[in-house]
Amino acid sequence: MPEALTLQQNLTTVPDVRTLLSAAVGGVGGTERPGQVDMAEAVAKAIRTGEHLAVQAGTGTGKSLAYLVPSVHHAVAEAATVVISTATIALQRQLVDRDLPRLAKTLKPLLGREPTFAILKGRRNYLCMQRVHTGAPDEPEEQALFDPFAVSALGRHVKRLHEWSSETETGDRDELVPGVPDQAWRQVSVTAKECVGAAKCPIGQDCFAERARAEAGRADVVVTNHALLAIDALEGYKVLPEHDVVVVDEAHDLVDRVTSVATAELTSTAIAVAARRCGRLVEQDIADALLEAADNLSLTLQELEPGRIDQLPQVLGGALAAVRNAAHACISAMGPERKEDIEGTAARKLALSVLDEVHDTAVRLLAAFEAEPDKRHDVVWLAGDFGEFNRAPSLRVAPLGVGGLLRERLFAQRTVILTSATLALGGSFDTLARQWGLSGNGKPASDPDAPADRKADGTATDKAPPSTSDSPEWTGMDVGSPFEHRSSGILYVAKHLPSPGRDGLAEAYLDELTGLVEAAGGRTLGLFSSMRAAKQASEALRERVKFPILCQGEDATSQLVKKFAEDVQTCLFGTLSLWQGVDVPGPALQLVVMDRIPFPRPDDPLASARQRAVQARGGNGFLTVAGTHAALLLAQGAGRLLRSNDDKGVIAVLDSRLVTARYGGFLRASLPPFWMTTDPEVVKAALKRIDT
Repeated sequence: MPEALTLQQNLTTVPDVRTLLSAAVGGVGGTERPGQVDMAEAVAKAIRTGEHLAVQAGTGTGKSLAYLVPSVHHAVAEAATVVISTATIALQRQLVDRDLPRLAKTLKPLLGREPTFAILKGRRNYLCMQRVHTGAPDEPEEQALFDPFAVSALGRHVKRLHEWSSETETGDRDELVPGVPDQAWRQVSVTAKECVGAAKCPIGQDCFAERARAEAGRADVVVTNHALLAIDALEGYKVLPEHDVVVVDEAHDLVDRVTSVATAELTSTAIAVAARRCGRLVEQDIADALLEAADNLSLTLQELEPGRIDQLPQVLGGALAAVRNAAHACISAMGPERKEDIEGTAARKLALSVLDEVHDTAVRLLAAFEAEPDKRHDVVWLAGDFGEFNRAPSLRVAPLGVGGLLRERLFAQRTVILTSATLALGGSFDTLARQWGLSGNGKPASDPDAPADRKADGTATDKAPPSTSDSPEWTGMDVGSPFEHRSSGILYVAKHLPSPGRDGLAEAYLDELTGLVEAAGGRTLGLFSSMRAAKQASEALRERVKFPILCQGEDATSQLVKKFAEDVQTCLFGTLSLWQGVDVPGPALQLVVMDRIPFPRPDDPLASARQRAVQARGGNGFLTVAGTHAALLLAQGAGRLLRSNDDKGVIAVLDSRLVTARYGGFLRASLPPFWMTTDPEVVKAALKRIDT
């Protein structure tokens, strides 16, 4: 009864969300926007009713405050914890270093106390003091075997990490500037499976990861990432504190991040590492059997062609069965844990972490082929890009879809708010909702009569698909953008150019790009579908224009973006990370060029398998999979142009299929509503006017 009375008192004393939002906006020196208010009220309603919500909020809406304020209100009023999940480190840092501290300070007088917040990452992101004191297993990576300089460089990095361990307050890798390579960090960190546990560890009381978890358990708001959210939901052990609400920002990336967590990999190198780790803990002949299985798998994989594997070759099935059996024998031979032997416990955990992974992955790979091809849940392929150090071939297995997992493990467990600047593809939320496992019963709140699906050409269907009984209730809403897209930006499609080929950028493309860059006076962000195309364009334009051309890979991406923003005549060319990671308001960016529609590669194993699965069910596999992938990236790329109310410029797409192909309507409907033209002279004249 006292607890219930306290909660009731909280509800009556905490100001409403509208009041808190007004104070928060004033506290950060901002201006309240209608879209921000609508979003905050919708988030508050979703938290109150338990109905899931998808919100598309364009750049400049102020969406962070629009979900943070209702989250803080709920956490304080209900004595609950809200989890905020992001896809990128940049947004995590923005929330923890800027938005939440300012918000907490501003709302303290209204709430009667200062709201608390914490950031929580996977255990691998924190320094392990036990590993620092005892050292890492002696397992040099392949690079070190071929490069003696790598060994000495690794030693210097590890020495610096040991010195840093006595200075850091958090042990958080992101606070180490400059950073160190992954290989060095692995010497002083452990995964969750490798950790012996705080109760058994002699340094458990000083564990940075445990401190972070404890702090998160006491916080009103916990900021994490999609990968850790997926691990918490999918892998059966809790890493996040108890919570009843999740806000998923950058929700357009959720499916890819969850798929990555649910993907497993098997290599002969990993099997050999497992055999070495358990070598001193089991009889030698048992460990040797696992090493022999690793060698056998390596020879088998070298005989196979890279790509998707639809039928399990007999020789591969035998090699995988041998790995499974040998790993199981090692696990069984290790016997029970001896609690009094701390050092032995750590060695056993290290061995079991990789043995379990090798065994379970081999089991999963074999099980993937047990069902009929059209009823399988996993996709298997042999990775063919072995890298510059000629790494061993890799067998990979990934889920065909993650909607069922998300529906069962995330949406069925708690209220979920999903938000991004890019959620309504082809004018509908349903495309992404199906991937999240929310098919069928959501309609945009801003237009309750709007159909929830679209045809391949972008036109609406007659009705929404029927809802399913096990599909959670959800609502979608687009709160718009403060930018006047039609008067601030132009979408130019180079309709006169030939369709893009596979042999790099044609001369006509380079000519077109040159003319656009010259008209813009530099100021260009070039987004290319491959690094090869980005480098080709950089080399060609350095000979054709007088403006500085920066190319991704020539320096750290953050440094390149900084240089690009500081010199208004500079151009920056690059690939995938630039499509989503550049925020350069002002005159330095007035032209965004995309060389082609960013469809996934036709030979991409997972994408092609997903397309085939959709087609087997009678759907449009190309539009559902490749079209969705392209629409997301196009919309994210176009979002680089307008970053403030004063920005003006052009989005130039050199791929004529955007207006000539049947699917072009769906892709164009996924972009902001810019004024559109296919006339090169009109767009060059506009660029020259903006430049002057």
